Amino acid sequence: MDSLNLLLDGLFSGDFLESKIFYTILAIVVFWLIHRVSLMALLRDRDVQMQYRIRKTIDYITYPLAFLVIGRIWFAGFQAVSTYLGLLSAGLAIALQSPLVNLAGWAFILWRQPLKVGDRVQLGDHRGDVIDQRIFMFSLMEIGNWVDSDQSTGRVIHIPNGKIFNEVLANYSQGFQYIWNEIPVLVTFESDWRKAKQLLNEIAQLHGASLSDSAARRLREAAKKFMIFYNKLTPVVYTTVKDSGVMLTIRYLCDPRKRRGSEQEIWESILDAFAEHDNIDFAYPTQRFYRNASEGKPGTRPESIYPPGESEEIRNH
Repeated sequence: MDSLNLLLDGLFSGDFLESKIFYTILAIVVFWLIHRVSLMALLRDRDVQMQYRIRKTIDYITYPLAFLVIGRIWFAGFQAVSTYLGLLSAGLAIALQSPLVNLAGWAFILWRQPLKVGDRVQLGDHRGDVIDQRIFMFSLMEIGNWVDSDQSTGRVIHIPNGKIFNEVLANYSQGFQYIWNEIPVLVTFESDWRKAKQLLNEIAQLHGASLSDSAARRLREAAKKFMIFYNKLTPVVYTTVKDSGVMLTIRYLCDPRKRRGSEQEIWESILDAFAEHDNIDFAYPTQRFYRNASEGKPGTRPESIYPPGESEEIRNH
């Protein structure tokens, strides 16, 4: 302890202290000039996204180097001071556990790149477009929440980088950069559902087939990194039965950021197509009385199941 005190007294003595301050100021000025000149030289004639990435890269390089150089100026060659700082950093590591986890999360994001600026992601309950990455957090332009179909809410959400270790991350923009979207269309049992399915197939091909070739190319590229494969990328219409009608579901590929626009175009085409056919109608919650004796199929009517006397008695009741 006495040697540490003597060392600190020498460290902060007159001439020694003045030289340290001088070299510290000189280092700050030099790194500031390097930072400014690098930005001016590298940001010229670049688009906004590239400017952002270059600016962040220069920050990540110059600031740590400046910190190391200034630390070297003040503490080089003093073993006792290094030991003291080591003990101090151990205490800070315990006290600042969350910031250190966020710092580790930042390093993981830079290394593995599960997300990057411009990606559309969902982390836990939060969804949005990544608009900024920093040492302790990244920022999202929020989508969804009270707004339908993944539209922007206008809010910016700041998420600690440490969340990357304990929350499920979904990236809309990785893989082959398209998502599957489905539009359910419910028609009545009395409608000509085969004709309705044919119309929906034509509409789906009109609006979704153009993406299939582009998606196939991107899928081949993504397969080099991820084990992603699909047997079919063209739009398809599936048939199922619900309580109030026949459900015809259009499944097609779309850009994650154009999901609402594509749904609007498809629905407008569906409304126009169904309006031209009197034998196709949408199903919706209704109440009706069904008389099997007059409306049912001949093989299911009472007279085909019960003897004549019994069927007449059932009809009267």
